[in-house]
Amino acid sequence: MYRSILRFSLAAAVLSQCAVLSTAQKAPEPGSRTLMDAHNCYPYFEWWSDRIDRALSAGTPLAIEQDLAWYTDPETGKSWSVVTHGDPLTGHEPTMEHYFFDRVRPIVEKALRDGNHGDWPLITLNLDFKDNKPEHLAAVLALLRKYEMWITSAPKGTDISAVQPLDIKPILVLSGENDAQQTVFYDELKPGDRVLDFGAIHTEGKDPQAPPEVLDSEKANNYRRWWNNPWHVVEASGQQHAGEWTAEKMKRLQALVERAHENGLWIRFYTLDGATEQELSCHGWFHGYNFGTLAAARARWQAAIRAHVDYIASDQYELLGDEIRQAHPRE
Repeated sequence: MYRSILRFSLAAAVLSQCAVLSTAQKAPEPGSRTLMDAHNCYPYFEWWSDRIDRALSAGTPLAIEQDLAWYTDPETGKSWSVVTHGDPLTGHEPTMEHYFFDRVRPIVEKALRDGNHGDWPLITLNLDFKDNKPEHLAAVLALLRKYEMWITSAPKGTDISAVQPLDIKPILVLSGENDAQQTVFYDELKPGDRVLDFGAIHTEGKDPQAPPEVLDSEKANNYRRWWNNPWHVVEASGQQHAGEWTAEKMKRLQALVERAHENGLWIRFYTLDGATEQELSCHGWFHGYNFGTLAAARARWQAAIRAHVDYIASDQYELLGDEIRQAHPRE
């Protein structure tokens, strides 16, 4: 009798642990969490090299944007991918392996030791390619494969419309809508290969004020799993001339988010800043993304959180991170 009770207790414990593990490893559904997305999270030349440290200080989970360009040394002809906002390239820019993967290694390795407590992916790596040269994309894919054990993936199937389940790891990699990216990161893979980078749906060339069903005419597929938007799809005048936040604007934002989530897509909006002229200059932030005051930006952050936007991009990493934590305190 005692042995039967003991076996039953052990079996129950195992089943309980499996249930917890299964719950912890569930992929975050669109709309299930809102993350601070650290916009342009890399140095410009020799300036602002602390951006990734600032972003990580805001806590995980979060997203980190890295812009990538393909540099060719004019003397040797050797080429490699560098983290940069654009020309002129010098070859002294950091590589993504050094600037991003080396920096997050302690976080990822600790996460792998501790296991998934339901907050994976801890870091969404958002890749903004400044060119789509096949050799550049192939080099980035090779780098992702080097860190495959860290990266959320899905198997490539025989039908792209059949969305395969994600194998959740500490990092999730997203990139853009360009078809050249799909060619390298998905089409050229063999069935059963792991998809390590997930693209955005097509929106280029569409009227930003079109109805949500026009802007987002695609459901998620096995490669394209998110929707990336400039803020002027919400407020047509853009950040600099946005004016007051109104109920009508909130309705537009909510409609866009609901459309994305109905189609199985994560949704991102960029870039929501509220800074003084001095802050813009000191930190290398762009005027075009600036609402002019922190209060104006905070009103949009709060609206995006209420609407269940998945990724809110800002240069004010710490402030936005605090705003999200206040809205959704972590246990």
